[in-house]
Amino acid sequence: MSEWRERRLPDPGRAVYAISVAADLSGLAVQTLRLYETHGLITPARSNGGTRRYSGDDVARLLRIATLAAEGINLAGVRRILELEDLVTRLRAENSRLRREQQ
Repeated sequence: MSEWRERRLPDPGRAVYAISVAADLSGLAVQTLRLYETHGLITPARSNGGTRRYSGDDVARLLRIATLAAEGINLAGVRRILELEDLVTRLRAENSRLRREQQ
């Protein structure tokens, strides 16, 4: 990737996308994003005025949710899968930290 393009891409954790942009990037409807938020599957940041702001990480999560839903998993199941995946990610990070401290 060229140097100028790398600088222009926002940090994946930085909430910069409005709901309409996040919907376009994920291929989902705006109402679907709101539904996912209602069910606790995604928690976008909010601007000072209360507008939802999505990050690149949020868009990746939306794509994961859409994939699971397309496989026939209901939203309660999707929520549980995401919780377990998040736990695995945290445990791996903790494991890596502990291994570094042992060295």
